[in-house]
Amino acid sequence: MIASLPGVDLFYTDSGGDGAPLVLLHANTGNADSWEMQTGPFAEAGFRVIAFDRRGWARSAPRPDTGPQPGSIAEDLDALATHLSLPRFHLLGVAGGGFAALDYAAWRGDRLLSLIVGASYGQFVDPEITEPYSRIATPAFKALPSEMRELGPTYRGFEPGGLARWIEIDRNAIRADGVSQPLRTPNSFAKIAAIDLPSLVLAGGADLYAPPALMRLWASNLKRHDFRVIPDAGHAINWEAPSVFNTLVLDFLEQVTATSPAGT
Repeated sequence: MIASLPGVDLFYTDSGGDGAPLVLLHANTGNADSWEMQTGPFAEAGFRVIAFDRRGWARSAPRPDTGPQPGSIAEDLDALATHLSLPRFHLLGVAGGGFAALDYAAWRGDRLLSLIVGASYGQFVDPEITEPYSRIATPAFKALPSEMRELGPTYRGFEPGGLARWIEIDRNAIRADGVSQPLRTPNSFAKIAAIDLPSLVLAGGADLYAPPALMRLWASNLKRHDFRVIPDAGHAINWEAPSVFNTLVLDFLEQVTATSPAGT
């Protein structure tokens, strides 16, 4: 489906249903197809699952004639939520989608029920993150093929079919007319400290971009959060370990639902 929003014709998928909405934000190396192992299980658990291609990714075309460019992921998400008349929803982002999820939660937490971030260094500006990250994501590291940077060695070695599908999605992720969207405001420890939502932070034990130690640094600034590590997963955490990932997410959402006041 296509939503004509300010500055973009945004492609999205929507499972429908009467359950609480759960919006999924994909990584920089991917698009809405990256959630193909989550959409079904999450919908079967009773959620209305929505995913979209970010502006300039895959099927979402920038439209300079309808709005300024490049916009931000958070603003496109907010426009989509308004377009779909969503009630308060759960938000899940991985990797680069995690940057945007934190950005959105700090801005429009009033529209959210919970926040989930997986395998993301958060694009924080604080030196506690930028200094170690500069030694992690060196120019030589960034020059490696994306599958070497993003996928853990166990997955690459033992899941040839999944590896091939991930590469297929990645190679077709960014459009020729793609745009690089900045965050609405820079992510900082002070910014996310104001997020007052039940939150789940998931790290991959084999993540070369955002190892658990780095993620614990920024996650400690969230008011309310659970922190979990999936031991053998790399940066593509939901793709590499879908069974464990899905279980952790659904257990968290069940807990949020059970403890939320009626009607919220």
